[in-house]
Amino acid sequence: MRRCLLLAVMLIAALATPAYAAGAPGAPGIASAWTSGAKEGVGTSTTTTSKLWYTLGQGIVNEVYYPQADTPDVQDLQYMVSDGTSFTDEEKAATTHQVSLADPNSLTYQQVNTATNGRYRITKTYVTDPARATLLIRTRFQVLTGGALKLFALYNPSLGNSGMGDTGATANGQLQASDGNVASALASSTGFTALSSGYSGSSSDGWQDLTQHRALTNQYTSADTPGNLVQTAQIPVGTDTTFTLALGFGTSRAEASSTATASLTSGWAAVSSSYQAGWHNYLNSVAAPPSSTTGITQQYKTAVMTIKAHEDKTYRGAFVASLSIPWGDAQNADSCCAAGYHAVWARDLYQMATAEIAVGDSAAANRALDYLFNVQLRPDGSYPQNTRLDGTPVFGSLQMDEVSFPIILAWQLGRRDAATYAKIKPSAEFVSHHGPSTPQERWEEAGGFSPSTLAAEIAALVCAADLATANNDPGAASYYLQVADSWRAQVDNWTYTTTGSLASHGYYERIDDNGNPNDGHNLGIANGGGNRDERTVVDMGFLDLVRLGVKRADDPHITDSLKVVDAKIRVTTPAGDIWYRYNHDGYGETADGRPYTGVGVGRLWPVLTGERGEYALATGALGTGYLRTMAATANAGGQIPEQVWDRGTAIGTGTGSATPLAWAQAQFVRLAVSLSAGKNVETPSVVAQRYQGS
Repeated sequence: MRRCLLLAVMLIAALATPAYAAGAPGAPGIASAWTSGAKEGVGTSTTTTSKLWYTLGQGIVNEVYYPQADTPDVQDLQYMVSDGTSFTDEEKAATTHQVSLADPNSLTYQQVNTATNGRYRITKTYVTDPARATLLIRTRFQVLTGGALKLFALYNPSLGNSGMGDTGATANGQLQASDGNVASALASSTGFTALSSGYSGSSSDGWQDLTQHRALTNQYTSADTPGNLVQTAQIPVGTDTTFTLALGFGTSRAEASSTATASLTSGWAAVSSSYQAGWHNYLNSVAAPPSSTTGITQQYKTAVMTIKAHEDKTYRGAFVASLSIPWGDAQNADSCCAAGYHAVWARDLYQMATAEIAVGDSAAANRALDYLFNVQLRPDGSYPQNTRLDGTPVFGSLQMDEVSFPIILAWQLGRRDAATYAKIKPSAEFVSHHGPSTPQERWEEAGGFSPSTLAAEIAALVCAADLATANNDPGAASYYLQVADSWRAQVDNWTYTTTGSLASHGYYERIDDNGNPNDGHNLGIANGGGNRDERTVVDMGFLDLVRLGVKRADDPHITDSLKVVDAKIRVTTPAGDIWYRYNHDGYGETADGRPYTGVGVGRLWPVLTGERGEYALATGALGTGYLRTMAATANAGGQIPEQVWDRGTAIGTGTGSATPLAWAQAQFVRLAVSLSAGKNVETPSVVAQRYQGS
């Protein structure tokens, strides 16, 4: 009996004693993924020295980008909590989450996570070091009831835009990792009492170890085989402990380590003060919030800062569409390089640049135009559908509105110099010789004659003619105006159906394949939307004809078409009226709410509410209600989504698509400025004067 008891004691002791080993087993681990596109906060310093961006969601850190805004390096970083005997909690799953700006005038986010079992609270405040590529997380861990607890950091790197290929090790009291020329180092101001590197889903995975044993029993000092790396560290805590976690990056483990160490040495107070001062200075450098934002001024300031945060710091002027990967939690991350929305579309960049002009940051808008000219512009004058920051195409199509918008932006910026004209003339030639039909319209799914694309093309040619005149090129000016006038005269012949079944009167189609809107040809709708008579598919893209000055707001074809889209694609939510992209859209979560992976149900787009607000302003009506609807779709972190739910208890709130959509933030800002100005500040006056006499 005594011998059996002794053996049992020895077995328990063996199980409770951490196993220190050099090489972690289980490589390469299970398949990797990214995280949901629904971000509650994004942040970066205003400096170009610190090439680091962070995103937040589900109460934790999601993707962290380094050294460019198109290169995610982290799946997530969160805490694990255990009492050592009866439970182990994963922070994102076992707590209720609150998020807010700790400083209303900077992108300093704070998350407060309270355990659903009532045992503890975790308060985290985030900044990036303006002088270095380090994310600092000021953490307060409070035990609320029930006695001592243990705290662990669980870090899932996905270095170099892929989750399979990382190696890691314990060094200098830190968790270090690398993949090619990207490396990270996780350190704490208190140091760590236990560290381990392993492979996701295997016995060496810290999450698995903590969940099964309530302690970090396996402490592997290295994981040398490339795979889906997971790193875990125990932080010494009492009943109320405050410390700073540092996640530093570099081109090598040594550089990442020294970066994290230097930021910790500088201290939270100094780094956070410098970070916040940069944002304060930026907000002071642009126009004050307009009167239209009374009651929603914080949302306006957050949108202005969020747009700026989407500009890259190596390729200046390159604003990515979103620091997110839509439905990333359902996207395989094993291999490089998933684009998500962290790529540059000329169209989205134009929307952000015009918002920058509106707030008084024309320098940023000029950088955007220079980026388009110097990185994306092709010798024939066209632009790719989208690119990585270095100009490498991501998708392979061509969209004529994206060839047109840089011309309009050049005109709006007053860039009448010869060098600029030399850049825009090839694009004007391309538009005039390859339009008006487009291989893809703004929804990137169908080709043909699109009212929104036609609006951009016509406006671009009028702007190009004005710039040609300024550069003593009258022949080109005359030709561009001739083409623009001809296309404007034929817009309705190409896209306005009088035989469609959606109304007893005519209306604009979303797109027509051959410029005959009454022939009832088949339109194949992407993402599982099926095949439809093109006369039965509508969107609000025709409003661009008004926004860009091509048509009057009271044109009867415009007003008749509004009746149709309001009947077919408008949903009244608790926030207000929001519209689908078009009827039968399939780009959204599935019918049962699962993430989109190729076939789904299109949801509502807040950016369209902003466009409707600009139209209302063009009619002389007050569009403040549309601005406030957009603000109401933002989450607690002030991020306006790409899509919001169209039904259920969450109607009007963000889906897992892309939050924030920088285009939506830009639309909100531009509408706010326009409302206070009493006119749409984006509308090119040279176009409106030609076609409306105003």
